[in-house]
Amino acid sequence: MSFLDSIDWGDIAAAGVATLSMLGGALSFTVLFGLPLGILLFLTGRNQMLEQKAVYAVLSFVLNILRSVPFIILLIVLMPVTVLLTGTSLGVRGVIPPLVFGTAPFFARLVETALREVDRGVIEASQAMGGSTVQIVFRALLPEALPGLIAAVTVTSIVLVDYTAMAGAIGGGGIGDLAIRYGYQRFETEVMAVTVVILILLVQVLQASGNRLVAYFSHK
Repeated sequence: MSFLDSIDWGDIAAAGVATLSMLGGALSFTVLFGLPLGILLFLTGRNQMLEQKAVYAVLSFVLNILRSVPFIILLIVLMPVTVLLTGTSLGVRGVIPPLVFGTAPFFARLVETALREVDRGVIEASQAMGGSTVQIVFRALLPEALPGLIAAVTVTSIVLVDYTAMAGAIGGGGIGDLAIRYGYQRFETEVMAVTVVILILLVQVLQASGNRLVAYFSHK
C-alpha cells in the first residue's frame, strides 16, 4: 500500500480552504487596524510632524504588551472576547479575532519602521510646498514607503500562517487542526508529513509573491 493511500484528500482540501480563509480574513483586518496604528506611531514619534511623547509612549507600551504574549496564551485569554464578537470560539470565525490581536501590533511596528526609512527630504519638501499632514502621509510617505509596506504585509502573512497552525490546538480548524487531530493524536505520520509540506509550500508562495511585488514597486 502506498504511503499516501490512507490520506483523505477531501479533508486535506477542506483544511486548506479553512487555512486560506483564516489567512485572508485575519490579514485584511490586521492591515486595516495595523496600518493606521503604525502611521500614528510614526507621526507622534520623536522629531516627527505630530510629536507627542505621551501618546507615543502609551501606544508603544500597549503594543509591546500585546506582542509579548505568546499566541497560544492569547488564544485562550481572548476566548470571551471572541465569543462576544463572533458568537463562537471555534472554527474560522472563532480564530480570526485572536489572530488580529496577535499580528496587528507586530504589523504596526513594521509600518512604523518602513515609514522611518523614507528619506527625510521627501517630508521636508512636501512641507515646504504647504502640504497638510494628511496630504504628506497619503501623497508622499505611503507611496515612498510602499516597497517596505509590501514587505511588512509579506512577513505578517507568513507569521499568520504559523499562528493559524497553532490555532488548531483549540479547535481553530485548518491545516494545523488536521495535523494535531490526525498527525499527532492518532499518530498518522503521513497526514503530518502532508500538512507540513502544504504549510511549507504556502509560506514559499507568499514569500516569493511578496519579493516580486517589492522588486516591482522598488523600480517604479
